[in-house]
Amino acid sequence: MAEHQRVHPVMVVPPARTPPTQPRQGPFPSLVPPTGPLQGPFQPVKVDQSGRNAPVVKRTNCWCKCLCCIITTLILLLIIVAAALAILYLVFQPKLPRYSVDDLRITDLTLNYNLTLYARFDVRITANNPNKKIGIYYEKGSRLSVWYKETNLCHGSIPRFYQGPKNTTALEVGLTGQNQYGRTLLEALQEQQQTGRIPLDLKIDVPVKIKLGNLKLMKVRILGSCKLIVDSLSTNKLISIKASSCNFGLKA
Repeated sequence: MAEHQRVHPVMVVPPARTPPTQPRQGPFPSLVPPTGPLQGPFQPVKVDQSGRNAPVVKRTNCWCKCLCCIITTLILLLIIVAAALAILYLVFQPKLPRYSVDDLRITDLTLNYNLTLYARFDVRITANNPNKKIGIYYEKGSRLSVWYKETNLCHGSIPRFYQGPKNTTALEVGLTGQNQYGRTLLEALQEQQQTGRIPLDLKIDVPVKIKLGNLKLMKVRILGSCKLIVDSLSTNKLISIKASSCNFGLKA
């Protein structure tokens, strides 16, 4: 019996339509529309010059003007202040007061039962105001102290008073102190006394107010020290000051 041949249906697919090829565009877009060449005369495109960046430019200019005004004002103020200070300096010709240590007397230098060293010094200081038109108010809170090397022996304060122009004032100041390393300190002082040259340092810290005419300025501080060389530390005896060197300055 002969085999029957199978017939398979075949589907015919129509060919795909390919879109028309377009010319490749370069880095700049073509001005020719895709539908064809331009019809009629060429019309240039108008660009709005008032873009979004315009307000930013205006604000930047405003900040620059404000900054210039501030800098100019500060420079003018500095010039005015410098001119005022120069005028005050020429008119008043300020000078620092001068100080000197005239006398030094030790009224007590005792080693206590608890091995602390008690000291009392009486110091006579001369304060000289060389200014012709400037007065000095000595305020409370001053401090005078006598040091041996790095050890504070005693301290005290200057009383409040006013020193007028071209005035010299003598001050008697009592200084007291107590050191816990009494035995060691006393032995060092006695050993130094055998040489006949004992170095002492009188440190001064005095708050003052300057008076220019009728104007009272802010408070400043007179800082300084007097390097002294004395011959003895005997109590109740006027000590000879062999050498003295004082340096002072102002601190706001």
